[in-house]
Amino acid sequence: MRLEKKIHVFSSNYALYHSMSQRVMAVLESLSPAVEPYSIDEMFIDLRGINHCISPEFFGHQLREQVKSWTGLTMGVGIAPTKTLAKSAQWATKQWPQFSGVVALTAENRNRILKLLGLQPVGEVWGVGHRLTEKLNALGINTALQLAQANTAFIRKNFSVILERTVRELNGESCISLEEAPPAKQQIVCSRSFGERITDKDAMHQAVVQYAERAAEKLRGERQYCRQVTTFVRTSPFAVKEPCYSNAAVEKLPLPTQDSRDIIAAACRALNHVWREGYRYMKAGVMLADFTPSGIAQPGLFDEIQPRKNSEKLMKTLDELNQSGKGKVWFAGRGTAPEWQMKREMLSQCYTTKWRDIPLARLG
Repeated sequence: MRLEKKIHVFSSNYALYHSMSQRVMAVLESLSPAVEPYSIDEMFIDLRGINHCISPEFFGHQLREQVKSWTGLTMGVGIAPTKTLAKSAQWATKQWPQFSGVVALTAENRNRILKLLGLQPVGEVWGVGHRLTEKLNALGINTALQLAQANTAFIRKNFSVILERTVRELNGESCISLEEAPPAKQQIVCSRSFGERITDKDAMHQAVVQYAERAAEKLRGERQYCRQVTTFVRTSPFAVKEPCYSNAAVEKLPLPTQDSRDIIAAACRALNHVWREGYRYMKAGVMLADFTPSGIAQPGLFDEIQPRKNSEKLMKTLDELNQSGKGKVWFAGRGTAPEWQMKREMLSQCYTTKWRDIPLARLG
């Protein structure tokens, strides 16, 4: 077997991915009045009225060139009257290279819409998962076009109102609005698979502290407080020759908090309930839930636990110190260089988050 010399393998670099995603977001916000971040590499933007100024295709190419110029990233642009059709158009940018990364589905090119939907497998339609695909295939619905032509009353009765909206969206009826402000999260999970199996409780304690610390940071980023902390551990389900174990424990907090100290302490208490000796653990995590937008709670006059003084100021200072790069200030319980951390021996440089990795520019 011969490998191409052009193939390069890199370890995951989440800080870089997030930073570049934010830069792409900034470009889109400079060109559109409303932007919805859908995922780390997908965004919806509002183009209503754009056709009164320039053609949607021309704007799409401008957008693509601007992102390329400012970030060095290439992207596919799908333009359509509904979110579902826009996702289908974006899918088509990979199938139709002759469009140079921009596919616009407008009322004027109805034939293009029909052709695209006729080629797109129903499983590639936005919101149609694997199980739903199997059920639709059993009914003879194999393409996006066949789904678009399905009776909406039948779809609603036999599937759901959500799939009915998808059918309507495929037919150009907008049913899913643009969400500029993402909905408040219901839970925050921070977990990783270990680079090496953990068999020692002290090492597991370090991992849980690190995950709880990161989860608390995310919680403050959401401007939320939590009243529930869950710690879970598990062995590998694929290690058939080793004993298998998986468990989770929940700690209820007496007062809503976003303080890392409270969350770490609760996560470690939960760990004490689920830890069992004699296993080779491959993953652990911390989940925060039961959110409230305020840490205000009315404690009893004789309650032993009272709100921490200056907690918000301390956490704000902690986050500001770590803003220019993760890990400047951390809790001692997480250790310094644990062996269990995810192996990222082929990590690309952190061009946008570490001073030492900033690319050098030279004038000729």
